[in-house]
Parts: sequence; structure tokens; C-alpha cells
Amino acid sequence: MNHQSNLLINLSLLLSKPTGITVYANNVFPYLKSLEPTLLASQQYQDFNTYLVPNNLTPEHGTKGHLNRLLWTQFKLPKIYKQLQADLLFSPVPEAPLYSQCRSVVMVHDLIPLRFPKETSPLTPYFKYYIPEVLKQAEHIICNSQATAKDIVDIYNVSTEKITPILLGYNQEHFKPSQTKKDASPIPYFLYIGRHDPHKNVNRIVKAFANLKNKQNYQLWLAGPTDKRYTPKLIEQAQELGIERQVKILDYVEYEQLPIILNKALALVFPSLWEGFGFPVLEAMGCGTPVITSNISSLPEVAGEAALLINPYNIEQITIAMEKIATDDDMRSQLKTLGLQQAKKFSWQTTGEQTLETLKQFLN
Repeated sequence: MNHQSNLLINLSLLLSKPTGITVYANNVFPYLKSLEPTLLASQQYQDFNTYLVPNNLTPEHGTKGHLNRLLWTQFKLPKIYKQLQADLLFSPVPEAPLYSQCRSVVMVHDLIPLRFPKETSPLTPYFKYYIPEVLKQAEHIICNSQATAKDIVDIYNVSTEKITPILLGYNQEHFKPSQTKKDASPIPYFLYIGRHDPHKNVNRIVKAFANLKNKQNYQLWLAGPTDKRYTPKLIEQAQELGIERQVKILDYVEYEQLPIILNKALALVFPSLWEGFGFPVLEAMGCGTPVITSNISSLPEVAGEAALLINPYNIEQITIAMEKIATDDDMRSQLKTLGLQQAKKFSWQTTGEQTLETLKQFLN
């Protein structure tokens, strides 16, 4: 094809084990096809112009992968932009060449590393010094919730006019109520899905579970990649509380398995201290699984009236919510109905089409 697209889509950081950002990018770019973009990616995509880039630019290559990508973005990307006579770069993360001729629209998922800084984390300077420059120089910023938009305004002093919040979607074919009769697991369980980082608040879930009245009748399943910095502390905590036999640590759960464990769970317990969006809440509602989640950040935007919203710092509130769901059948079925209705409002098609409309404004 000799057509020179004037839009580049930067897919250089896609992972083979999809996390939120990869899921987002993979689901949005197909809806941008009418703009005839060129994808910057480490593999070919059918029906798309692809410009092949190195495959060592992802977080799978550790800090080195991040560094490779930042150097590539800063020094190689402007040359590619010029060579392909591009007019706009769309990046699914807030990364773009600084002080260059590249016009960009970037996506911001959250500013969690600034809200919950880790002393030695390279993400802190990245969010403190690099991202604000990217946002200042970008033509426009897309983000995933009103909560993230407010953070960008408050923390980086960006004007509201420059930001378009576009809520994300989920795979409705994948996350749905299971048709098979609920062969419930022998022991009913509460489920958490996500990493074990401190801002995910898993320690308070463990404590809240330990305070349940008939806790011997239940289990707590923690699904998500284990982390040698945090997981051992959770195991130790469960031992100290005498519930180590009821807390199951599942490690990373394959995408295929997620709807299965969600469908069989009593409830998803997701009292995160901050989320840019919160996929697990949406995916659980899509399966008709009751949700307990936080009354702060973007989580009320996703859950609407369809979940039990609690103060994530208040362990007693989390316990009471778990207690209600475990013992009240009517509430469970009501939350199931409300959750399924709420989930219908979210789709990748809507996200993709809104993204397309936003990008069109910056392409001549």
C-alpha cells in the first residue's frame, strides 16, 4: 500500500500476558481502522499497515524494557514519524517524544505512582518529571474516568479543555453469567482479583475476612500475580489471624479461567485505595457476581448503584458488606440483576468510537 497514513498508533509496549494497558490498546485500535493508521508494533497485524519496531520495549523485559522504550520513543520515533510523513501519534500510554515535531494524543490510565509513591521505584521520577512534560506538549489527552481527569487537572495543572474522559469497556462474550447450573465450589468463597501492591488494600480484605462471624464456612481467594515484596506479608498475616487454611493464593489466573472463578464466587471484594478505572469490578458485574468496592476514585463511576460501596480504609465496613452478601439471598440476587444492567452500559465499541471521534478532531 503506498497510502501514507497520517496517524501512527504506538503499540510498542504490548505484553503477551495482557494487563490493563495491553487490554485497552488491543481493544481500541481496531475501531480506528477508518483513519487508515500505521501501527508501530513488534508483529504484523492483518488488514493494518504495520511498521515493525524492536520487540524488547515492553515491561516484560523489566526496567531495561522501559528504558529501551523511552530511548526509542525519544530518539527513533521522531525519525519514523518524519519518514512516514505522519501528522499525529496516538499513544495508549502517556509517552511521546519531547521537544520534537511530533504531534501527539496520549492516554493516561492513572496517577497511582504519585498518590502512593514507592521510595525506590523508577516510576516516581517518571511520573514526576517525564509525564507532565508529555502532557504539556500533547495536543490532547484521553483518560479513562472523571476521577483520572480530575487527578490530571489537580496534580499536573492541565486545563480541563485539554482532557477527554472516555470510560473503558469489557469483553461481553467472555465475561457473562455461566449457562451451566452453578456447580458451586464445595466451600463458598470471596474473590479478589489484582496485584498485591499496598494501594490494592489486600491486607484489609484479609483482616475483614478474619472478622466474619462464621468464617470457617468460607474461603478467600486471591487471584493475581504474586509479588515477593508483598505476598509473603499477606501469607504471614493470614497465619497470625489463624485463617491460613482458608486463604487461597492463586497467582496469575489465565484469561480463560477468569469468568469461571468469577461466576462461582460469592462476591468480588475489591476495596482498592485508588483505581484509574477498575476492570475487575466491570468484569464481575458482567458475570452477574455481586461486587463490594470502594466509594472513592473511579470505582463509583464503574459500579454505579450496582455494588456495595464501602470506605476502603474501614475494615468493619468491608466485613459487614461480606456478611450481608454471604447471608442475604435477596440482596445477592438484587446485586446480580443490577450488576448485569450496569455492565451493559460499557462496551469496547463505545470506547473505540469515542476515541475515533476524539482523534478525528486532531487530524486534518
